[in-house]
Amino acid sequence: MKLTSILATAAIITLASCGGSKTSKSELSGNVKIDGSSTVYPITEAIAEEFRAVAPDVKVTVGVSGTGGGFKKFGRGELDINDASRPIKDKEAAACKEANIDYLSITIAYDGLAVVINPQNTWVDYLTTAELKKLWEPQAEGVILTWNDIRAGWPNEKISLYGPDAASGTYDYFTEAIVGESGKSRGDYTNSSDDNVLVQGIASDKNAIGFFGMAYYEENLDKLKVVAIDNGTGPVIPTLETVSSNTYSPLSRPVFIYVTKQAAARAEVKRFVEFYIENAGKIAKDVGYVALPQDMYTKASVEFAEFVK
Repeated sequence: MKLTSILATAAIITLASCGGSKTSKSELSGNVKIDGSSTVYPITEAIAEEFRAVAPDVKVTVGVSGTGGGFKKFGRGELDINDASRPIKDKEAAACKEANIDYLSITIAYDGLAVVINPQNTWVDYLTTAELKKLWEPQAEGVILTWNDIRAGWPNEKISLYGPDAASGTYDYFTEAIVGESGKSRGDYTNSSDDNVLVQGIASDKNAIGFFGMAYYEENLDKLKVVAIDNGTGPVIPTLETVSSNTYSPLSRPVFIYVTKQAAARAEVKRFVEFYIENAGKIAKDVGYVALPQDMYTKASVEFAEFVK
């Protein structure tokens, strides 16, 4: 699904700082359990850190098991909140329904996928979306092995591929946007649910190339080199401006948190979600994401308030 389709169909839910909870921090206690996307992890962890200062008696834990892995736990009632770098799939929604789990999808920011290489790579100036597909599609396995297999004139040196694992929403999004089918790619690449593992692998290998959320590139500017992507209108690199304007296409997308109705009935979870979206715009910018327009955050306050009634 393209970004425009996602934005048209996904529940774009936000929360403004209008009222909030009247519970003082001395009255708030309990636990908030979060898991899911490694892409969304940095913003959620930053929010959690800020919230701990406001509500020190609330224990907020943030795990990373990928969007798909998180939704499996979410559908079993093991989580209060799932971080997601894509909308929930039909089979995941069906699992929630079977378990009588009602949930709300909250869009919290925009993100761009960064295609990155080792800084010692001097030949890749940009890649077209067609070249990315040629490199990552299933039939490339065992066939597209060296740089000059992608573009004539590039070195006859073996490419090392890095990317998220199959449970990752980032993997789903990248394969749909580039390969044309979600969850389909060549299998001969180094995969991990931990983006830091991918960063280290690419940073230590001159012939490496990989992809992950833009925030992880922003955190590792000294170790990585971003590749401009040309979808037919000229090479574009992911920045706050190109992602928010959707000129970095097709690798721009919204990211989400999902909260269960059962969890939102608890004061500590309700206040955490309120706090999350009250602060999401500012924190998004601080950790390398693109904030939503303020009216979208305002819209969510109403929708979340209705959800928890």
